[in-house]
Amino acid sequence: MYKQVVVVRNDLKLPKGKLSVQVAHASVECVLNSKKELLDFWKKEGMKKSVLKVDSRESLIKIFNIAKNKGFNAHIIKDAGKTVVEPGTMTCIGIGPHKEQEIDVITRDLKMV
Repeated sequence: MYKQVVVVRNDLKLPKGKLSVQVAHASVECVLNSKKELLDFWKKEGMKKSVLKVDSRESLIKIFNIAKNKGFNAHIIKDAGKTVVEPGTMTCIGIGPHKEQEIDVITRDLKMV
């Protein structure tokens, strides 16, 4: 099975609408930069996604670095700063799509949003 994971910063306490848009940015960024073969497997299986949370910028960067070091398609989303947070604020990361059991190695201890 394949899935995509978005990890958001819970410490920012983003309003639901803003959080939803940041998650969408991460998901789309991953899709646009994914290998076609992985996208095809993921789409065929229903495009499973999980949205998880961390409590700090440092934790977000740690998860991102682990994902990149494992060769996963991973992207940091930085906000434009026009509404809720300062420009350049890291709000979330997207990972995948990739094999679920491999992503779970680095995200299994995170809680859902």
